[in-house]
Amino acid sequence: MPTTRTRTRPTQRERSDSTIEELLRAARTLFAERGYNATSLDAVVEAAHLTKGALYHHFSGKQHLFRAVYEREQARLTHIVAVAYLDAKPDSWEAVFVGARAFLVEVLATDVQRINLLDAPGALGTEEMREINSGCMKMMEEGVRRAAATGDIAPHSVTALTHLLYGGLCETAMAVARAEDQQQALDAGITELRSLFDALATTPR
Repeated sequence: MPTTRTRTRPTQRERSDSTIEELLRAARTLFAERGYNATSLDAVVEAAHLTKGALYHHFSGKQHLFRAVYEREQARLTHIVAVAYLDAKPDSWEAVFVGARAFLVEVLATDVQRINLLDAPGALGTEEMREINSGCMKMMEEGVRRAAATGDIAPHSVTALTHLLYGGLCETAMAVARAEDQQQALDAGITELRSLFDALATTPR
């Protein structure tokens, strides 16, 4: 006789994860379109087709919700940089450049700019942003360390060089976001980044 499969109901964890996913998806869309200040929690729960009680079960308020969206954004950006790095010659100085360029190119997207560059400083504060971004900084530091170990760049203070490069990338990204001609600003930033990396390399490309 054929066996009958019983359809199992979603577990409490699955329902909870689904609720969080719907809230984060709706929140990201609204934060990107309207900005942090103009986005209300009422609008988020309406877009997610959920209740405010469901939102407050998982998030203490709008700032907490924005932080979760920002954390997810930073993880996505880190993944983009990592993929670009690995697609280049691993452990090379050129791979660090390719990863940095991939980050700047992604910043040209207006939704990325709104959440990560324009609204995050006011919504979270610089210290909280630094805490969340520490993984990205460590990834760049590891790239610099490997490039130094292979002799692609001369011996440097890895930590100091990492802070210099990371700070420059963040400022360049902000300059692109605020520029009247963003594509021109991006192209100029990448050109200068290329010159900087070439100057630090022990052998020409």
